[in-house]
Amino acid sequence: MRRYFLAFTAIGLAALSLPLTGCSRGGRGSETAQLVQVPEGPRLVLAPSDVVNWQDVSAEITTTNQAHVIARIAGILTVITVKEGNMVNKGQPIGRIVDDQLSYQAQAASAQAAQAQAELDRVRFLYKNGVYAKAKLEQAEAMAATSRAQTSAVRAVASQGRVVAPAGGRVLRTDVPAGSPVAPGMTIATITAGPTIVRLEAPESLADRVHVGSHVTARDIGDGTGVGTVIKIYPSVIAGQVLMDVTMPDIDNRLIGRRVAAKVDTGTRKALLVPTGYITNRYGMDYVTILEKDGSTAQVPVQTTAAAESGKLEILSGAASGDTLIATTSGQLNGAQRR
Repeated sequence: MRRYFLAFTAIGLAALSLPLTGCSRGGRGSETAQLVQVPEGPRLVLAPSDVVNWQDVSAEITTTNQAHVIARIAGILTVITVKEGNMVNKGQPIGRIVDDQLSYQAQAASAQAAQAQAELDRVRFLYKNGVYAKAKLEQAEAMAATSRAQTSAVRAVASQGRVVAPAGGRVLRTDVPAGSPVAPGMTIATITAGPTIVRLEAPESLADRVHVGSHVTARDIGDGTGVGTVIKIYPSVIAGQVLMDVTMPDIDNRLIGRRVAAKVDTGTRKALLVPTGYITNRYGMDYVTILEKDGSTAQVPVQTTAAAESGKLEILSGAASGDTLIATTSGQLNGAQRR
């Protein structure tokens, strides 16, 4: 009887252990399949590459120089023949300043010169007839010459009331309307001078990283984005800013002084650039699939930013150089999260 009981107990225990054993194998087999299953797709080993380091700066459309039309005499600006936006040539008359006092002085000098010339003619006649000595003739000649010089001087001053353009270009401003009194040195108008350029205002910290020949891009120029080069860096710092002149084709100079967004090349740096096909996005977060050394895969969150090269993103954190990425077109996350 005891033998039958022992045999029955052994059979029962063996029967109870079969389901547990089956469950245990099935669990390990399933887990192993999940770890070794590698998605199909192109692979990429991350390696740093040289990329241009672009710095955002403020920029303005301007010209290499600006010519100021200055009043040379005091008086009334009786006429101004140009307005903002007009094109002018160098030496073109654009206004007139009149000083009544100069007019009176010119008339008086002319009358005095005429009187001195008449006196000279009379003395010369009497000298030839032996009435006056030579000293009298020389005195009359000196008086006549002095009167002529005074007349020329007054006329020269009066002629400075003629306002002309000092350079060819576009009129930016006409600061004084016709009929206004002006004083010597007052700016009447401002005219562009020289070719149209883009002038950058860069922080002084960039002065050592930007040089003549550095590349610059600017929006809203030409067909949308203009590309140019730095041609001049001004050797002074004003309010923490360094001025730089950039030559750029197809600049619209109808709005001198217009502000544009620009980027300047400040050198190169190392970056991890990845084609967008290796990055998936879920709920606003970017992920990459990394092939581990043991053959398993992991979905890793990464921080990315736009790259200058089309079709690529720059990985800032989350993946490192030497990691192997697997491209995926699915937006679903597969595999275990990397800890």
